[in-house]
Amino acid sequence: MNLHLPPELQKELDTVRHFFTTYYPDVKLYLVGGAVRDMVMGREIYDLDIECFGIDPETFDAAMRRLGAKGVGKSFFVYKYGHLDIALPRIERKVARGHRGFSVEIARDTKEASRRRDFTMNALMLDLQRGEIVDHWGGLDDIRKRLIRVVDFGKFAEDSLRVLRAMQFSARLKFRIEKESRDLMRSIALDDLTHERIFWEFEKMFMAQWLHYGLFAMFDLLIAKKLLALTTERYTYIRMARHMQKARALEDEAMRPYYFLFVLSTDMHRSAVGLCDRIHTPNVYKKVLTFQKRVPHHITDRFLGALSLRFPIRQWLGIYADRVAERSKHLNIYEKGFDPGIRPAQLLDEGLSGKALGKELRRRILAAVRANFRADR
Repeated sequence: MNLHLPPELQKELDTVRHFFTTYYPDVKLYLVGGAVRDMVMGREIYDLDIECFGIDPETFDAAMRRLGAKGVGKSFFVYKYGHLDIALPRIERKVARGHRGFSVEIARDTKEASRRRDFTMNALMLDLQRGEIVDHWGGLDDIRKRLIRVVDFGKFAEDSLRVLRAMQFSARLKFRIEKESRDLMRSIALDDLTHERIFWEFEKMFMAQWLHYGLFAMFDLLIAKKLLALTTERYTYIRMARHMQKARALEDEAMRPYYFLFVLSTDMHRSAVGLCDRIHTPNVYKKVLTFQKRVPHHITDRFLGALSLRFPIRQWLGIYADRVAERSKHLNIYEKGFDPGIRPAQLLDEGLSGKALGKELRRRILAAVRANFRADR
């Protein structure tokens, strides 16, 4: 099966396959995880996870040193070679609270190795010698149905982060969540997650194409209630979903990470900074969202003109509202901000300084906005 890999990634994979064929011909190599899912879906692949069957840990460690791979998780038998993660197949058992509270042992067959995966679409394996997909859990059928389904309910519940992964996968892949899996996820507490792990999954959703799918999953899986203290009525959800769809179609790419929280805070009348605190965003999120203006009930040309003193309207996160993109292009403030033509040097020449200069500068700038933009439309 053709993986359609970038040249550098294909070269690294060919090197690893040749290495094992030459020195360890009895070892079976399987491509596992998201790369197989993305290959089936025709999505771009950026890195690969390989599991090696039929080799003991000591021989595997020696092989990885010979290859020149670097250990990144010795207790989990994981090595990195370029963009490839090479590991022994493993079985994980929960023994303590938190994402590090697992005991690990070697898996002897592909079904047991794939059982630890979160969703059926991520439990697919590709036999790199035969070029055949191994599908123990119906992942291919679920991909065709665009469905997120849990592999093993008991193992899934051992790591609550997987509930957030369902949310961000829904937004990234435009998949819905299977009902029994959804019921399980709703029952899982999220109070053992670290700040970093919470934000990582939200960040993946923020960058996703189908934000409204992530929005639905966030409320449906009770993530919003448990982590953000938010619930919503159907009408409000539909409005937010529509705004997120429009925002994705019109967005300035540099502002992409911030649209989800902006729409959420605007439509639910919540503090954007408060939402940032709830999911532990980096400070840049607070700075950007604090500097942005919420969408007013009625957007006038004068509002847009005044806003464009801060930045071009294309950088306003409310770009999705009330024909803003079309109107701001007509007003010539979409790509560049409004220049009122008032300079402090002029006021200095007029003998103004200090507070008087600042006050007069603001007055003249606002007068220029009023003169150039109408308040009645």
